[in-house]
Amino acid sequence: MTKLNQIIALEKGVKARASRELEELRASTQKDALLAGISRTYQPRDEDGDPLPPEGTKVQVRVEEVLARVSAVLTRLFDVVATKDIANGSARADVVVDGETLLRDVPVAYLLFLEKQLADLQSFLAKLPVLDPAEDWSWDSAAGVYRTPTTKTVRSRKVPKVLVKYEATEHHPAQTEVFTVDEPVGDWSTVKFSGALPAERRGQLLDRVIALGEAVKVAREAANQFDVTDQAYGKLVFDYLFAR
Repeated sequence: MTKLNQIIALEKGVKARASRELEELRASTQKDALLAGISRTYQPRDEDGDPLPPEGTKVQVRVEEVLARVSAVLTRLFDVVATKDIANGSARADVVVDGETLLRDVPVAYLLFLEKQLADLQSFLAKLPVLDPAEDWSWDSAAGVYRTPTTKTVRSRKVPKVLVKYEATEHHPAQTEVFTVDEPVGDWSTVKFSGALPAERRGQLLDRVIALGEAVKVAREAANQFDVTDQAYGKLVFDYLFAR
């Protein structure tokens, strides 16, 4: 008994061979010289005339024979594709993740769709932004975002001061130097907010999509073990098309 995965493996090769042979057959019907033949014989008019050998060319391509070959080539292709498509409609499998059946009796076509979508989703999740690990984050349910604890920083301003190096005397003026000092004038209270995810949450999501993707692949392989019934649609099609 043929398995669905065997038919799927055959399909590509059958399609390639059919395409190649059809192109060769098409080309042969476009060469007038191959389709034409001629026969000529010579008969002198009197007994003393020179006899000449007959001349001729044979027909090398017969369209009806080309059609027969087209029928044979495409019949195989039509049968393989029909066998695959009809089996695809019947082949089903469960998607099981961590021992639990998530989806039941899923057809092969949908499993293929899921496999592609989950691969794309995995790429999307892998690029999600995560919270800066240098900060301490907690969930703020009121704001619907993550937040850091409040930190305070001092706001200061430059205040000029005069340093007297030497006091004034009767003979010398005082020697001074102007410098500035930072004097606190207020306090900043800062809270950072973020709509990103904790790294462990992103990891959890990736683990799940990877696990489901692997389960879908297993299910697809199981479904592809379905026993197929060989179809013979091609003969019906070409018996009608090329009937004489």
